[in-house]
Amino acid sequence: MHIVKNFRYIKDYQLLLTFEDEKSKLVDLKDHLEGEIFAPLKNITYFKKIMLNQDLDTIMWENGADVSPDFLYDIGYEIK
Repeated sequence: MHIVKNFRYIKDYQLLLTFEDEKSKLVDLKDHLEGEIFAPLKNITYFKKIMLNQDLDTIMWENGADVSPDFLYDIGYEIK
Protein backbone atom coordinates (compact mmCIF):
# COMPACT_ATOMS: atom_id res chain seq x y z
CA MET A 1 0.00 0.00 0.00
CA HIS A 2 1.22 3.46 -0.90
CA ILE A 3 1.37 6.48 1.39
CA VAL A 4 0.86 10.09 0.33
CA LYS A 5 3.57 12.05 2.13
CA ASN A 6 2.95 15.50 0.68
CA PHE A 7 0.81 17.35 -1.84
CA ARG A 8 0.73 20.60 -3.74
CA TYR A 9 -2.24 22.08 -5.56
CA ILE A 10 -1.32 22.80 -9.19
CA LYS A 11 -4.47 24.01 -11.01
CA ASP A 12 -8.05 22.97 -11.72
CA TYR A 13 -8.31 19.44 -10.25
CA GLN A 14 -4.60 18.67 -10.55
CA LEU A 15 -2.36 17.85 -7.62
CA LEU A 16 1.29 17.01 -7.35
CA LEU A 17 1.61 14.20 -4.83
CA THR A 18 4.76 12.80 -3.24
CA PHE A 19 4.61 9.19 -2.11
CA GLU A 20 6.57 7.08 0.38
CA ASP A 21 8.94 5.90 -2.38
CA GLU A 22 9.83 9.58 -3.03
CA LYS A 23 8.14 9.50 -6.45
CA SER A 24 6.22 12.64 -7.36
CA LYS A 25 3.14 12.13 -9.50
CA LEU A 26 0.79 14.56 -11.17
CA VAL A 27 -2.78 13.48 -10.51
CA ASP A 28 -5.86 14.93 -12.21
CA LEU A 29 -9.03 14.10 -10.29
CA LYS A 30 -11.43 15.91 -12.64
CA ASP A 31 -12.93 12.71 -14.07
CA HIS A 32 -12.94 10.88 -10.72
CA LEU A 33 -15.26 13.04 -8.61
CA GLU A 34 -18.32 10.80 -8.82
CA GLY A 35 -20.80 10.03 -6.08
CA GLU A 36 -22.45 12.02 -3.34
CA ILE A 37 -19.34 12.38 -1.13
CA PHE A 38 -17.31 13.87 -4.00
CA ALA A 39 -20.02 16.24 -5.33
CA PRO A 40 -18.85 19.21 -3.20
CA LEU A 41 -15.32 18.80 -4.62
CA LYS A 42 -16.57 19.80 -8.06
CA ASN A 43 -16.61 23.33 -6.65
CA ILE A 44 -12.98 24.31 -7.22
CA THR A 45 -12.93 26.55 -4.13
CA TYR A 46 -13.91 23.58 -1.98
CA PHE A 47 -11.51 21.28 -3.83
CA LYS A 48 -8.64 23.58 -2.88
CA LYS A 49 -9.38 22.97 0.81
CA ILE A 50 -7.54 19.67 0.53
CA MET A 51 -5.54 18.39 3.49
CA LEU A 52 -3.24 15.51 4.30
CA ASN A 53 -4.60 12.90 6.71
CA GLN A 54 -1.63 11.04 8.19
CA ASP A 55 -3.91 8.52 9.90
CA LEU A 56 -5.28 7.45 6.51
CA ASP A 57 -2.00 8.07 4.64
CA THR A 58 -3.80 10.04 1.94
CA ILE A 59 -5.49 13.30 1.00
CA MET A 60 -8.94 14.26 2.23
CA TRP A 61 -11.42 17.10 2.53
CA GLU A 62 -13.51 18.57 5.36
CA ASN A 63 -16.59 16.54 4.39
CA GLY A 64 -14.71 13.27 4.93
CA ALA A 65 -14.05 12.53 1.26
CA ASP A 66 -10.74 10.77 0.73
CA VAL A 67 -9.07 8.92 -2.11
CA SER A 68 -7.16 5.67 -1.86
CA PRO A 69 -3.41 6.30 -2.04
CA ASP A 70 -3.03 3.22 -4.28
CA PHE A 71 -5.60 4.64 -6.71
CA LEU A 72 -3.82 8.00 -6.73
CA TYR A 73 -0.49 6.28 -7.38
CA ASP A 74 -1.96 4.29 -10.27
CA ILE A 75 -3.59 7.22 -12.06
CA GLY A 76 -0.69 9.64 -11.52
CA TYR A 77 1.96 10.55 -14.06
CA GLU A 78 5.46 10.46 -12.64
CA ILE A 79 7.29 13.79 -12.60
CA LYS A 80 11.06 13.58 -12.65
